[in-house]
Amino acid sequence: MFSKVLVANRGEISVRVIRTCREMGLKTVAVYSEVDQAALHVRLADEAVKTPGVRGYLDIDFMVAAALKTGAEAIHPGYGFLAENPEFATACREAGLVFIGPEAQAMERMGDKARARESMLAAGVPVTPGTEGVLESEEEALRVARRIGFPVLVKAVAGGGGRGMRLALREGELGAALAAARSEALASFGNPQLYLEKYLSGCRHIEVQILADNYGNAVHLGERECSIQRRNQKLLEESPSPAVDDALREELGRVAVTAAKAVGYQGAGTIEFLLDKNRNFYFMEMNTRIQVEHPVTELVSGLDMVKEQIRIAAGEPLGYSQADIRLSGWAMECRVNAEDPVTFLPSPGQISFCRLPGGFGVRVDTAVFGGETVSPFYDSLIAKVLVHAGTRDQALRRMRRALEEFDVRGVKTTIPFHLRILLHPDFQSGEFDTGFLAEKMTESADDVVSSSEMNPEPELVAVISAALRMYGVNTGEGWVLRKIRPTGRNCSSWRLAGLYERMGGI
Repeated sequence: MFSKVLVANRGEISVRVIRTCREMGLKTVAVYSEVDQAALHVRLADEAVKTPGVRGYLDIDFMVAAALKTGAEAIHPGYGFLAENPEFATACREAGLVFIGPEAQAMERMGDKARARESMLAAGVPVTPGTEGVLESEEEALRVARRIGFPVLVKAVAGGGGRGMRLALREGELGAALAAARSEALASFGNPQLYLEKYLSGCRHIEVQILADNYGNAVHLGERECSIQRRNQKLLEESPSPAVDDALREELGRVAVTAAKAVGYQGAGTIEFLLDKNRNFYFMEMNTRIQVEHPVTELVSGLDMVKEQIRIAAGEPLGYSQADIRLSGWAMECRVNAEDPVTFLPSPGQISFCRLPGGFGVRVDTAVFGGETVSPFYDSLIAKVLVHAGTRDQALRRMRRALEEFDVRGVKTTIPFHLRILLHPDFQSGEFDTGFLAEKMTESADDVVSSSEMNPEPELVAVISAALRMYGVNTGEGWVLRKIRPTGRNCSSWRLAGLYERMGGI
């Protein structure tokens, strides 16, 4: 085991990795840009090195040099930035550093979506109908699309996060879809190559977490339901999936482990599937890193995923088999972004006040605090709110309670939008697919209550409470009280008056 780890990332994932390293007795080195010099991950690390500019988190030479300079023996990439860059993994190895992740060859093989499809077909893993390699021309794309039938998805071989992907519902839309996907893929990944897949409607996005060591041992940790997406970006995840029973879970896990072993994978990885209405599933892609939603799996499995990553990278065997994995309860995660809950435009700025939720079964992974500035230069994710409970219904209730407690001011957040999702009858029943948000939830300003309305200033609450108490008005679920507690929970004037008393009156 090494003694010092450089964390080549920022934000909540850096805080997450640093905390596990500290529990394992490992020293940590943070990296930070000029806008992150007061960030929480910098404060928690044992050492910190400044990056060359705001885009320094993408600088491979800087990361390697910083690790060597500070005496770190290993680098953890987190997710995003350099996490799935095989050149970074190779540079670490050539410098004598341990890359906490898979080998570069596995990253290259699975990072190229067209090659990944070929590998999975060879391993007998079910794959969505489409091209067997990279598209060479628009004519080839048209031939394949006619063979498998419209609608089709045009996808970037180096894609991820929904970028470089376009839907063509009919033949006349294919040319424009190819051009748009190619342009976005080149701008986002520096690689314009594309492939084609049959678009399967009414499907769920199910992913399976796997762990594999250097000695041929591999296990899966159950599935995550990731169908609640907006423009291919996940917003809410849960485990287990309400659509997966024990038999299907076992089969999904078996296929996921087969897929990982087929490419000699080592470390933590995720195999992503589409599950159709007839319970047929198809391989989509593999993420060769830790996922944003990995804490969902941690809560139901009891395993620290970052710790397992570090152990595997240090050459330790898993030390357990599939029979030892016990999944318990129901976990759910809401990604809270600094975005307008109606338009979803970024909402950078200074956080004037932040109160995190807590209580039994609640976990918050975040790096924000009151007084911190949410930068426009990076991802808008500010927190992941997670809950764990015995059943899905209990998890839903706990998540609603946690989000109602979460009070962030100074920036707009997506908390109100998450509350709308949780209250939707189709979500509550578990009857949804990847089209849920587009088909079932209109983005109307009249339907979304802003964060400031959901959590008004304490002084405003006190004034309203005093007025209600003074005039003896019991408005029940009246206009004022709906604005203060818009989530469906009963809130009487007596409760507000009690808050007024606790604040010391006027």
